[in-house]
Amino acid sequence: MDAPDPPIFRAVTSSTRLLYQLLKAINFTNKVHVEITEKGIRFSTDHARVMQGVTHWDKSLFTSYTTNIPAPEESNGNPDDEDDAPPPSVIFQLSLPALLETLQIFGAADAAARQARSDIDPYRSTNLRNYRSDAFSNQTLGMSNGTCSLSYNAEGDPFSIILEEGSVKTTCNLTTYVPEIPEDIPFDIEDLGFKIITQAKWLLDALAELAPASPEKLIITASKAAPYLKLTSVGGALGSGGIDFAQGKDLLETFSVRKKKWSQAFKFDMLKAANEAMRIATKVSLRGDGQGVLSMQFLVEVGGEGGGVCFLDFRFVPYADREEEDDDETECEEGEHGMEVDG
Repeated sequence: MDAPDPPIFRAVTSSTRLLYQLLKAINFTNKVHVEITEKGIRFSTDHARVMQGVTHWDKSLFTSYTTNIPAPEESNGNPDDEDDAPPPSVIFQLSLPALLETLQIFGAADAAARQARSDIDPYRSTNLRNYRSDAFSNQTLGMSNGTCSLSYNAEGDPFSIILEEGSVKTTCNLTTYVPEIPEDIPFDIEDLGFKIITQAKWLLDALAELAPASPEKLIITASKAAPYLKLTSVGGALGSGGIDFAQGKDLLETFSVRKKKWSQAFKFDMLKAANEAMRIATKVSLRGDGQGVLSMQFLVEVGGEGGGVCFLDFRFVPYADREEEDDDETECEEGEHGMEVDG
């Protein structure tokens, strides 16, 4: 009898903590788009084509990582076509809530402890800051002495997760769905209006200060002159508010604005959906292009031996009602030069 074909993908890790946190940071839709390659797994979520979140599980996060991805169909035999072809990959969709619940199966005790603390201190559970030190608590997911195996045997098969700790072995088979392949929200890196790198906690604290007013919009303005970066909330039941990052050299590690200023309005709840990424990240890169699209790239440090970093990427489409205003503001901006402020 012929030996069975090897699985398309199989990986083993001794901890699901970071994997869970990276996925939780983009948990704003029910389905997650999964793409498995030889270098790792890419997860992306999309909300109404106005918000997109992307995270990667690099192969370095796993103790072992093997793939047997079928070769793509041959083109017309042109070597140039083969050079330009993307690397082989396997694509499908999963239920994101089901995947997250599976990864935290052994975290039930820690979750109960956190809930007990929340009952005692309601501010802990409602505050956007939510005590950053708990993001990677020692007992999160309870996988310190166990292993987690991920596998995908063949196209159309379930995505299997096997969690083992001591004598306990749990197997979960998650249904895979035919992928809907939405294009990434366009972002023109060659037409940047501004770029700012700062600590993620400053952005998290700023949104936490503005959130109690329940604003509808958040206006982000980057300008060459002080306050350099300004966040203004409008449309809230309790009025409007604003936070200025006037001390650019102290709070902004990198700061550049191509023209006099860049200003766009976004739905506040969309930006607030990225607060989990702000909690676990150390730095954030804010960029805006000429069309007004906002890019947030978060750097997450990986603990343990060897260290390393992971990235979370978000893109947001602005409200269209500020385009004419921005066109008027840029008429007098010719001849200006960018400014760099290094912290």
